[in-house]
Amino acid sequence: MQSYNLSSLGFIRVAASSPKIRVGDVHYNTQQIELAISEAVKNDCQLIVFPELSLTGYTCGDLFFQDSLLKGCLTAIERLEDYTAQTSANIVIGTPLVSSDRLYNCAVFISQGKTLGVVPKTYLCNSSEYYEERWFSSELDRFEDTIKIGNDIIPFGSNLLFKSNSNSDAVIGIEICEDLWAVVPPSSELSVAGANIIFNLSASDEYLGKSDYRRNLVLNQSGRCIVGYVYCSSNSGESTTDLVYGSHKLIAENGKLLAESPRFSFDTEISYADIDIELLKSYRLKTNSFADASLQKDYRIIGFDIAAFSSGKLLRQYSQTPFVPQDATKRAESCREVFSIQTTALAKRLMHLNVRSVIIGISGGLDSTLALLACYKTFQLLKYNIKYIYAISMPGFGTSRRTKTNAKRLAEALGVSYLNIPIENSVKQHFLDIGQDITQHDIVFENAQARERTQILMDYANKVHGLVVGTGDMSELALGWATYNGDHISMYGINSGIPKTLVKYIISWVAEEEFCEIVGGILNDIISTPISPELLPTTIDGDITQKTEDSIGPYILHDFFLYYLVRYGFSPTKIFFLSCQAFEGIYSKEEIKKWMLVFYKRFFSQQYKRSCLPDGPKVGSVSLSPRGDWRMPSDAAIDLWLKEIEDLIN
Repeated sequence: MQSYNLSSLGFIRVAASSPKIRVGDVHYNTQQIELAISEAVKNDCQLIVFPELSLTGYTCGDLFFQDSLLKGCLTAIERLEDYTAQTSANIVIGTPLVSSDRLYNCAVFISQGKTLGVVPKTYLCNSSEYYEERWFSSELDRFEDTIKIGNDIIPFGSNLLFKSNSNSDAVIGIEICEDLWAVVPPSSELSVAGANIIFNLSASDEYLGKSDYRRNLVLNQSGRCIVGYVYCSSNSGESTTDLVYGSHKLIAENGKLLAESPRFSFDTEISYADIDIELLKSYRLKTNSFADASLQKDYRIIGFDIAAFSSGKLLRQYSQTPFVPQDATKRAESCREVFSIQTTALAKRLMHLNVRSVIIGISGGLDSTLALLACYKTFQLLKYNIKYIYAISMPGFGTSRRTKTNAKRLAEALGVSYLNIPIENSVKQHFLDIGQDITQHDIVFENAQARERTQILMDYANKVHGLVVGTGDMSELALGWATYNGDHISMYGINSGIPKTLVKYIISWVAEEEFCEIVGGILNDIISTPISPELLPTTIDGDITQKTEDSIGPYILHDFFLYYLVRYGFSPTKIFFLSCQAFEGIYSKEEIKKWMLVFYKRFFSQQYKRSCLPDGPKVGSVSLSPRGDWRMPSDAAIDLWLKEIEDLIN
């Protein structure tokens, strides 16, 4: 696997480490922290967080008042400064520190040999099993902005932000354990002030059900603040006088769990993840509520150096189908939700227009099948007569025996009104009218068939006072794989928000959950049929000759490109890198580049078709509606993107 400069692609490698610990043994604990730093640096880790009070142990009790313990912590900080000076490590450790005759529970940020800042805990836990106010003062009691460590005067306070001096733009905010549990966590304001990675040094004990609550809390806060959240709790070596600690470590990014450690370990454990700063910036740019949030206090920015890192592979997985959940249970839930959105949207449109009939062109392919199923379910919900669903088959020069048969069988099995209206003769007459050679199988030959079908659907809708339901999906719209003023047009585009890679899963779910006894076998055969517009003549045996993916490339790749282009605004370079990670061993870099060029050229050149789309429901986080999520000029220049793609792997 080729090495990439992951820093230039916006990734930051972080680690949460819960080292072996002896309560009160600062020297031993410092040794274990050093060993953990060494291991993390070997793994190209740039930022490492340790648990709350990691130099002493959280469960020291009244030993926190002992002068020997406190002096030992100052010595340990100097030792860790010397140790990190020999590495590229940036670490955050927990320790008690004294300032103005008050003892604080602190996080100390040490960067490559120098202590840059100290953050005291704001919300002290003093209920149930916790008794922190016996020993510590809160950030709310602090009145000095600096603290002395050795001969150095160090910035001191919860209003510190640590900003990378490099191009990665990583900004670190720090909170400590209970701070996250507060009604208004410090991380909320830190994020508004610019922090995109939050470190939480914690000492959270374990009891039944707490780990689930803790995980949800970290995930929700990372999503609410649009941050990477790195949570690190104390090792099981803490005192078990009354409590047990589980070494729980969690790394989340905008509501998604990137890494989670097993619990209840006495050994040093390190959890790693690569946080995508560019992804977080994209979300923030598009989230008005984030930009509108106001700050309640001033923050001090402290610069630090972070080494660039290269690696053969990211420490995170990218699904080949980002629109489709990998977990079967979640995938079924998504299919149910999407199908419900479709049927609800269509029901509302029919009720608004006071229309009780729909017209749909059925081909025996995936998209028209899904649209027909959505119409059928909608009519059931509205208690409309199924006979007023007009499923029209319009076989042409390229219609295969298999798809034609499946279209008819499906319509008859559902009990909708089925019409067979061949288009060959009318298209031949049209060719005579315009002087088109019927043996010339060019774009005219193909598009004339699509437009003839649309004319039939529209006119039949007028005849029965119905609504033409469109069948085209979002992937086809992204590529412009539709005939302008042909299948590109309808009266309501029921599939317009659904990517091609999801369509077959929804049909499969419908086959199993909704209509298994009636049409399950037919639907399964439709799912396995090659994707084709069927506009070029079939073989002598009546089989498909024109396969869409042979012409424009695999939809699985195009949906991947589409997701990261529209949802995050990633550059071609980054999308190419992510594609290579996701499809390693399936598509070569040359193949990915080839189809990426096709995708971008078509995406830019075909915007004029998307600019005049009929209405259709949004069903996921990506939509190409010109009235909603995607507003792009039809004549935008593509040169910048093409140049970047052409320079890939050269």
